[in-house]
Amino acid sequence: MAQIAILSASASLIPFNSGGCGGGAKQLSKSLQLFSSRRYTTSTTTSSPSLTTIRFRSKRIGKFDFWARAAASHGRLGEVDEWTLPDNKPSDSDPAPPAMKGKSRLFTIGLVTSWYSSNIGVLLLNKYLLSNYGFKYPIFLTMCHMTACSLLSYIAIAWMKMVPMQTIRSRVQFLKITALSLVFCVSVVFGNISLRYLPVSFNQAIGATTPFFTAVFAYFMTLKREAWLTYLTLVPVVTGVIIASGGEPSFHLFGFLICIAATAARALKSVLQGILLSSEGEKLNSMNLLLYMAPIAVVFLLPATLIMEDNVVGITLALARDDVKIIWYLLFNSALAYFVNLTNFLVTKHTSALTLQVLGNAKGAVAVVVSILIFRNPVSVTGMMGYSLTVFGVILYSEAKKRSK
Repeated sequence: MAQIAILSASASLIPFNSGGCGGGAKQLSKSLQLFSSRRYTTSTTTSSPSLTTIRFRSKRIGKFDFWARAAASHGRLGEVDEWTLPDNKPSDSDPAPPAMKGKSRLFTIGLVTSWYSSNIGVLLLNKYLLSNYGFKYPIFLTMCHMTACSLLSYIAIAWMKMVPMQTIRSRVQFLKITALSLVFCVSVVFGNISLRYLPVSFNQAIGATTPFFTAVFAYFMTLKREAWLTYLTLVPVVTGVIIASGGEPSFHLFGFLICIAATAARALKSVLQGILLSSEGEKLNSMNLLLYMAPIAVVFLLPATLIMEDNVVGITLALARDDVKIIWYLLFNSALAYFVNLTNFLVTKHTSALTLQVLGNAKGAVAVVVSILIFRNPVSVTGMMGYSLTVFGVILYSEAKKRSK
């Protein structure tokens, strides 16, 4: 009677007797069930007439790698090509357990909710501070945002290791990031200035035209042409803003022009980022890019604040003596500005590009509704129809871009 021993990764030996070829194979299968539940293949080599070595190699990387040696005094073991063993550990191809699916879904919902809340929250708080509260210093407010982004980005990357830190490799790359930071400053400052003169709903309607400016800058700066259908979808985007402008009860020409400039600067920054940081050695993820752009933005904003918003620090301290809540407003608003970037990165990481586009389009509509409910700014049917047409055009544009790829 042949004696068979199974040797596990922990070097434990489990002997058992086989009463012939078929019985030995059955007992071997039963013993292997104690160790693993994967699918294994066997290779049989015969070094002597009485010794057969069978190696069970997992098709996937498993916890154990088993060897079997058989003294086949009664002939070779049966030709076994594959052992199928029950598995207690699911493979990657197996569907995720309902509990894991539920946790993943809840995590994604939480991320999206945080992204919406931070985006809409910082927008509404900016509007409250710059318009309702009377804190008329948009450049200083932007500098507070960038200072918070600098500090919190360093904590998140260098200390908390949320993403690996990427370094600037050359002076040329630094100059490119500096150029991006300057355009970024312009877009944020102009956006905040526009909130002094325009309601959030109209501000968001103008901001929805970003795809139009992106397509224009991409064409003139990179000579990149989109399909004719993609350009056609931009018509309702622009038409909707024109209609919304004509029907906006709180229309302000200077605020409108500044908001257009902010939207164009956002689009320009997106196109420039694709041009300047296109090589593999210069690409940075959004968290690391913010880590380097934010301090450079502070350097740009500090002299602009001192020149254009004279004695803003003294005025802020005087306001704080009368109402200490202004300090908490600024601190919370600045932290929220960083949280916008953080949640945007996480949502991008955990959802698809298409999902992000849909969520982004819906976010603008949610911001409009929430701002109207909070600030009670007057709206007209014509204005809402124009904004709806713009959002519809943006959705068509996203769909056309996806099909063209």
